[in-house]
Amino acid sequence: MFFVSGEGAKVRDVSGKEYIDCVGSWGPLILGHRHPEVEDAVEAALRRGSTFGAPTEAEAELAELVCDRVPSVEIVRLTSSGTEACMSAVRLARGFTGRDCIIKFEGCYHGHGDSFLIKAGSGGLTFGVPSSPGVPAALAELTLNARFNDLNSVEALMSDRVAAVIVEPIGGNMGTVPPMPGFLEGLRELCDRNGALLILDEVMTGFRVAPGGAQELYSVRPDITTLGKVLGGGLPLAAFGGRREVFKQLAPDGPIYQAGTLSGNPLATAAGAATLRELGRSGVYDDLEAKAARLEEKTRAAIAATDLPLCYQRVGSMGTLFFNQGPIESLDSLADVNTDLYGKFFHSMLERGVYVAPSQYEAAFLSLAHTDADVDHIAESAAAALKECAVGG
Repeated sequence: MFFVSGEGAKVRDVSGKEYIDCVGSWGPLILGHRHPEVEDAVEAALRRGSTFGAPTEAEAELAELVCDRVPSVEIVRLTSSGTEACMSAVRLARGFTGRDCIIKFEGCYHGHGDSFLIKAGSGGLTFGVPSSPGVPAALAELTLNARFNDLNSVEALMSDRVAAVIVEPIGGNMGTVPPMPGFLEGLRELCDRNGALLILDEVMTGFRVAPGGAQELYSVRPDITTLGKVLGGGLPLAAFGGRREVFKQLAPDGPIYQAGTLSGNPLATAAGAATLRELGRSGVYDDLEAKAARLEEKTRAAIAATDLPLCYQRVGSMGTLFFNQGPIESLDSLADVNTDLYGKFFHSMLERGVYVAPSQYEAAFLSLAHTDADVDHIAESAAAALKECAVGG
């Protein structure tokens, strides 16, 4: 599909058809398309210049907003993508600890860095690729995969070779998979006991599920946090930040090198700062929760009206309708997922003017621009689509 425009909660394709957007550019557009405050901020920044290759006040302003909202972040470094942020976070963890191995989780996705493309989520999971060609075997051996929500699997991999554990605090790249009680706290304890760093990949969840991200929601304090999507307000921008002791090892203060020509460029930082300021208004997250709860209630009613094995999971304004029996707790919970039936559901939703993720292994996102009428139309379309799936499935 090719899109030509977006406004609020709607997008329009090249044929002129309009859809209610439940993808939101895969999460960044928490305010909706073309939010006036974001648009004005970017236009004003462009009139001053698109890039300088030197610091700007806008970078410092955005960094202060991040540190204020996410208490575990004492120093922040801006990048242009979530992939860069996660790659840099792992390099920093390896340099700080002097260790080579990392532990990640099957079904989690941390961008397309070589160290992450082993049993990864998102596109790798959608296309059924356990390990991407082009990743050297010697490097792949340094990535150890554990089972999400399973502390025993992590403990079995822990050793004095492990530099860090990196995890999506809420799985979002195998569909929406919340952490079980005690899981994130257990990771924090295991890292402390073994001298490893804990990296929370909040590229998707940062500023999405709570003002301070999933770490605020679940009361866990990582050593390093990666951020993106919402942080850039729809423009290419991400960040990694964390403990001062760790980040003082980054160049130019320390020997661990990281840089990016367009990182923290004025357009992206203007969009990000405008977005975070809007999210700082009173009642914003209550509004998002109310919309998401309304959609969940109506979706569960639609599920109950069919005989299909379905499961709906949600955290805040991100959620997934799984085409298999729940609950979904880890990647192996998806062994029997019916992706063909999900494909039929996807096309049926398009016919009804609702754009959902084209892959079963992704989250859907609501924005502040979605109205109750939009939510009701999404739910009614889903109910009708599921009836079609039940008849033809």
